[in-house]
Parts: sequence; structure tokens; C-alpha cells
Amino acid sequence: MASRSCANLLGLVSGDLLDIPPTPRTRTLPRVMTVPGIISNLDGEDDSDGEADAPVVRERKIIVANMLPLQALRDAEAGKWRFTLDDDSLLLQLKNGLSPDTEVIYVGSLKADIDAAEQDEVSQRLFKDFKCVPTFLPLDLQKKFYYGCCKQYLWPLFHYMLPMCPDHGDRFDRPLWQAYVSANKIFADKVMEVINPEDDYVWVHDYHLMILPTFLRKRFYRVKLGFFLHSPFPSSEIYRTLPVRDEILRGRLESVLNLPSTLAKVKEIQDQFKGKKVIVGVDDMDIFKGISLKLLAVEQLLLQKPELLGKLVLVQIINPARSSGKDVQEAKRETYMIAGRINKIYGTLDYEPVVLIDRPVPRFEKSAYYAVADCCLVNAVRDGMNLVPYKYVVCRQGTPILDKALGIESDTSHTSMLVVSEFIGCSPSLSGAIRVNPWDIDAVAEALDMALTMPNSEKQLRHEKHYKYVSSHDVAYWARSFLQDLERACQNHYNKRCWGFGLGLSFRVVSLSPSFRKLCVDHIVSAYKRTTRRLIFLDYDGTIVPQTCMNKCPSPEVISVLDALCNDPRNTVFIVSGRGRYPLGEWLAPCQLLGIAAEHGYFLR
Repeated sequence: MASRSCANLLGLVSGDLLDIPPTPRTRTLPRVMTVPGIISNLDGEDDSDGEADAPVVRERKIIVANMLPLQALRDAEAGKWRFTLDDDSLLLQLKNGLSPDTEVIYVGSLKADIDAAEQDEVSQRLFKDFKCVPTFLPLDLQKKFYYGCCKQYLWPLFHYMLPMCPDHGDRFDRPLWQAYVSANKIFADKVMEVINPEDDYVWVHDYHLMILPTFLRKRFYRVKLGFFLHSPFPSSEIYRTLPVRDEILRGRLESVLNLPSTLAKVKEIQDQFKGKKVIVGVDDMDIFKGISLKLLAVEQLLLQKPELLGKLVLVQIINPARSSGKDVQEAKRETYMIAGRINKIYGTLDYEPVVLIDRPVPRFEKSAYYAVADCCLVNAVRDGMNLVPYKYVVCRQGTPILDKALGIESDTSHTSMLVVSEFIGCSPSLSGAIRVNPWDIDAVAEALDMALTMPNSEKQLRHEKHYKYVSSHDVAYWARSFLQDLERACQNHYNKRCWGFGLGLSFRVVSLSPSFRKLCVDHIVSAYKRTTRRLIFLDYDGTIVPQTCMNKCPSPEVISVLDALCNDPRNTVFIVSGRGRYPLGEWLAPCQLLGIAAEHGYFLR
């Protein structure tokens, strides 16, 4: 009987089980031909009249993510959409790690609601201008997929929060999971429109698209496919609570510093906080970023070190929340409550220890705060890589023009100090940072005091170490390393014989060596009769007795067969099992000539 999660899957992924209008059929995008014999157009036009030009062999990488590295703006006067590249996008920056000859195609959604009548025209424009293939999800599907399954269920679970009560994430909701499956199928269909399965590499990003590899692998057995998870992955004890754990795991196994605006902002910040030590924090408004714990640590520091009053400022930049659940609203309320309390107790008319910047902050302004700050505090209770410490180190290194704006002499060594949570992905890489347990308020306060009072010579050494690492392990290095690993993993794909098994999200591919042949019973019997010495190893569970059998004692018929084998002087027979020596010795006592390797060979008879 099929499991509930796989039942009627074909109907599910086609939208039949969801009360969602079908996605409008748009004109498919042209396929770029890279090798002879691959159809270069999926629109059905007949190009047989003209002589085809020889195809240009060019390596291609298809990057698939929830969002495209684009910004969209509606021109109200012209009534047209305007699109520009998002320079802050990690997906855009990873191109720096690829060969200039590599063609990169992006597949993902837009941060805008495009009318159905415009989707075809927008798709053609984006592919022509940016090599981007947009996926258009119906509004109801988008809400269930992203704000429902992704943000209210998977995101908390992957950050070790079980939905034990209404305030700790939403409990598993099958319609939301069905929306997740449908959305992943739509993304996979878009990839299939542009992929050359014999040559292209596909790189899928993050937890939004964890089962997309299943759909691609089912269509193309040998597709060269890699997956990178940007969020933490929970321990098995947490992950096993997920009702669709098998389906997701199978899917994964298948698979500005010199700008005038910056310089002006630097001068403004310096004047604003003149004579004060500045700690900077940049976080999303999210329950896992530890903003309230960060504020409590600053409050504790001011309580323990009253001499810092009027000389210490925490500038906390709050990025817009990516979801609007009740947990986010509660985190925001708590943040403002603690910040207000600190400023009321320790502030004056012209001094606030905590400055909250709760608005979209442009990159140049963030860079200015990084450049001015004496210390950066990243206090997340659970997070993925988190690039804030890297950005801070680079901005503190500065440039000659920025140094001039900051009043730093050209021969002066740069400094930076990092206090980072031990629960974020970049913590092991930053060996010069002060690592803290964000739940230990006293320890974080002590770490901040250490960072601010450390001798300049020590700060310089730590900064130089961090900058050397960050400058050599940038996005380009990460992309290059990942794709090199992917290429190594895929280099023998076409030397394998592949078979597909299973239905729906239980589908999997088994690949074997070309020399692999099915074992023939006739060959075994013939070889058995020809040989004069034979060594026979047999497992116990599943071989001597069925796996599902409740009575593990072998039947008289099995004992008789074992005796017959052992009585042949040409045979040496062993039972190899993980079971204990006492039950095996008791069950197999009638076979005096039978060898037993109990507990995987620890005990021998």
C-alpha cells in the first residue's frame, strides 16, 4: 500500500489535488544548443529549410533558487516592468568563481506579482537580457508554499524548533506540503525547458527546493545535479519528526566602499558617535537571530561597567522580516521593549545606548556602519553561514579613499573585533573571533568588554588573520569549490548503467558499472560443482530466517540444509551476524561443523 504522502502524487504535482488555478501556459524558452543532436528549439518551428550552423560548445551552469537575482520595478507612466540585476545577491556574485566562458542561467521567482497577461513577454525579456527564467506561481500556491510550508514549518524545524505549542511554529499541514510539492514541480518544469541534460550542470539552492532534484532525476537519470543548503540542517532526532522526512531526504540525495554616498555617510556616523565605542549588529527580524539576547548582553555590560555610560553605543540594523507570523511580531515587540528599557535607564537627553534602525538600509549605509564600528556582534541562536562577519571585516580593511575619509593614516594598520555565536556556520572559520554561547548573557557581556578593551596590537593580528581568510575564501571561491566537487562526482555518470525504481517522491536511481551482470543460478551451480574447496559466508537475518519472522529460531528444514553443506568435506560454512553469541550458539547447536561469527566477528566458534 502506498504511503499517504505518495498517494495520488501524479495528480498532486499536476495540481489536481489542490484547489489552485492552473499556471497559465506560456511560450517555452529557446533551448541553447551546446552539442550536435540536441534540439535547439522547443517551440515546434521547423528549421529544416536552412542549413544549421555548427553549434558552439560552451559550458553551462543552471542555478536554481527560490528568487532570481533581479530587482523589479513597475514604471507607472509607461506601464512596463523594469528589471535590474541585484548586486547584493549571492547567486549573482558566485559567477565570479566561474570561467568567463561559462554561460550561467538562473531559474527562480521574481520579487513582484506579474499579471498573467504579461508573463510571456516578461519571460522572453528576462531570458534575452539576463539569462533568467522566471517561475510564476499562482498567488494562493505561493502563499501556501513560501509563507506556509517553508517559513512556518520547515524554517522553524530546521532551526531546532518543534511545533509543540501554537507559539513554536505551525504543525504539519498536508495541504501546505502539497503546495510545496507542486511549487517544486513547477520549478523543475522550468529547468527542463532550458536544460541540455547531457552537458549542463544544475545547482539547486536552499530548503525551498529540496525535492526538485527528485523530479529532475526522474526525467534525466544522469543529470549532473548538486544541492546546497544555506540554512542549518537539524540533528536526526529533530529531522525524524518530519512526516515527509523520507521524501525530502531522497530529494537531497538526488542531489561599494569608495562611493561618494558611502564616504558621506561614514563622516556623518563619525560625527554622530564621536568619542564613543560603536558595536554594530545587522540581523533579520527573526526569532533565531538572537536580537533580544544581544540587547540583554549590552544591558548587562552597562550594569557591570558603569564607566562605559555615555561611551558605548549599540547600532542594531534590523532587516525587514521575511515572514509575518506571530513569532516575528513577538520578537519585534520584545526587541523594542528591551531597547526602550535600556535607553530609559541608561540614556540621557543626548545619549542613547541602543540605536535601532528598523527600515530597509541600502548597502552603502550598511558599509559605512561596518567601517566605523569598533566591534561586530552576531548573536544568532541558530543560523546558516551568515556573511555579516565577513562583510564587517572587509569594510574595516577599507580602501585608501575610505581611510582618508575616516582620518586613518596610510601607514596605520587596520583593526576589527568579532564576537560571534558558536551556533552559526561561519564561526569555525573565524579563529580570531571571540566565540560565545548567546544564551549566556554574562559571557556575551564579558566578551564585548574584552573586544572593546583588547590592545590594538592584538586587534590588528586578529583582523589580519580574518581579512586574509575572507579575501581568499569569497563567494567565487565557494562557487568554484562546490562546482569542482560536483564535476568530480559526475565525471563517470555516462560510464554507468542506470535503472529507475519507485513512484512519486519515492523514486530513486540505481547506477551500476557497465561490467555489472545479474548473478545467474546456473553459473553458480556449475562453478560449485567444479571446485574442490569452497568457503561459504551466510548472513542470519534475511538469509537463514526471514527479516519479518517473529520466531528467529531456524526451522528443521534450514538446519538440515546447513548440515548437508557442512558435512561436505570440501565446504567451510560460516554464519556471520550482528546477533549475540548465546542465541546464535543455542539456535545453531545442532550444526556441529558450522562456524559462527557472532557480533560481526567479535566472537568466533
